[in-house]
Amino acid sequence: MQPVLSELERTKLDSGDDDAFYDSPRFVTHADEGFLRRLTEAYASVLEPGDRVLDAMSSWVSHLPEGPYERVVGHGLNEAELAANDALDEYVCRDLNADPSLPFDDDAFDAVLCALSVQYLEYPGRVFAEFARVLDGGALVVSFTDRMFPTKAVRAWRVADTAGRRELVESYCRAGGLAVADVIEERPRSDPFVAVIARPE
Repeated sequence: MQPVLSELERTKLDSGDDDAFYDSPRFVTHADEGFLRRLTEAYASVLEPGDRVLDAMSSWVSHLPEGPYERVVGHGLNEAELAANDALDEYVCRDLNADPSLPFDDDAFDAVLCALSVQYLEYPGRVFAEFARVLDGGALVVSFTDRMFPTKAVRAWRVADTAGRRELVESYCRAGGLAVADVIEERPRSDPFVAVIARPE
């Protein structure tokens, strides 16, 4: 697979180990209440009772609408945050920049969610191909705002405006074999809300 980002575009201000950076838990939400409310609404538009859900690059809260779900699996870098997330039935810690594979079977999930974290991926094409592999025909929802840890965001993200970041996510989807089905762009309160919804081609 051809990389989506060039070597320059993948560079970070802090090139140190991601595990070390995320070693200390951060029990914050990284977006305002308007964004988080709109995120839950976006999830509700694609999720159904009984779905199997992967919350990728997750933390201590998943912002899911009320279930029930058959299974909710979290993936992230900080075990303390994931352990505190009451929405999760189970979780796995893995640095997708070091190993972009996901330890799940093909077609294991009805939805894959990735909130407020896509800006940190160095090899997004490989990761999005994994998202497509584990999706059983369902939706991928990738959301972001203008907040980030700037030292850990890739250069391509840092130098882009909101439209450029949306185009980056759309290119990640295409590289992973996903077709963009919808894009939501709003400003419910102070933080802009962008969600790209894609499905396997």
